[in-house]
Amino acid sequence: MKRIILLIGLMLLVCNIAIATTSTLIDFTLLARDYPQENPINNKRTVLNFSKEAGSTFTDEEKKLMLVSLALDQWRVELASSSATVERQTFSFTKEALTAPNASDFQGEDMKSKTILGVRVMFPESTFNSYAIIRPPFEVQAYQDKWTVGSDGSLTVAEEDIGKADMFDSYGVIKNVGTIKSIDVTVYGANFSHGLEIILQDQNYEQRSYHIAYLNFEGWGKRTWTNPNYITDVRNRQIVQYPLYPREKPYVKFVGFVIYRDANALGGDFVTYFKDVQVTFDEAIKDFENPQIEDEKIWGILDARNQKRRQAEYKRLGSRQVLELLEKQKMHVQQAANSAE
Repeated sequence: MKRIILLIGLMLLVCNIAIATTSTLIDFTLLARDYPQENPINNKRTVLNFSKEAGSTFTDEEKKLMLVSLALDQWRVELASSSATVERQTFSFTKEALTAPNASDFQGEDMKSKTILGVRVMFPESTFNSYAIIRPPFEVQAYQDKWTVGSDGSLTVAEEDIGKADMFDSYGVIKNVGTIKSIDVTVYGANFSHGLEIILQDQNYEQRSYHIAYLNFEGWGKRTWTNPNYITDVRNRQIVQYPLYPREKPYVKFVGFVIYRDANALGGDFVTYFKDVQVTFDEAIKDFENPQIEDEKIWGILDARNQKRRQAEYKRLGSRQVLELLEKQKMHVQQAANSAE
């Protein structure tokens, strides 16, 4: 009898404890350059094509160069305006890096020759506060149908992928996120006292920064932000019911990392590396992955609603891609002229 009562008590206790889910927000080991095959400069899984913004004056070969992706060399480092001199901005950039053949992470897991995001920042030497934001080359879209890229740079969506809007799921986006319990960042430290934050955005386009840790350690480490207001006992929670389709289902997406340098900290060059970001959270909607009806495939409301935002982002980035290509061509002409002299 006592065993039965104890068992019932344990079952009631478990039922009243919230069970969180852990998902990968972004894994940099999956963002290696692999397209085109002969001279890879992009990550095939995350390619976008902005050549439509180029106009008719460019050749097909030049338009192929206007593809952009989450390939790690294409990420950007933005310095604080007070620190962004030409020299410092020139020497603040990202790079695709490979771990050493005998590398292992903080748990002893094999890290042999894995692709990671390398970041170099040139902070001021003077004694004043500064920061640098590490961003992807474009705004990751929460609702974008997954497509495949052809040898000519064309993008096509398979029939079975229409309406799923999952192109960047686990490549910068996690869907069905309720309350966040914790955020884990696997980062490489080199005994600098700089602070690390991560910026996330939700379905209401609100951005929040989370302080992860200080990087005053050596080697790989998993550093964690833990929600101080997370309530484990469901009886003490404020219950939230999320409206369903055609409202956007709750999600979070990656906006960027922030490296903070204190005025009293060592200035000058700083280098670090990132492996992945994982989020532990409560699911917002039960049976999110197994809907009874595929609403978006029928109505396409969310796609239409996000179309204007996507077009604005594509136009902005497309214009930048065109300007950068023109600048490269002018630089090439100038170098050729100098060589001829």
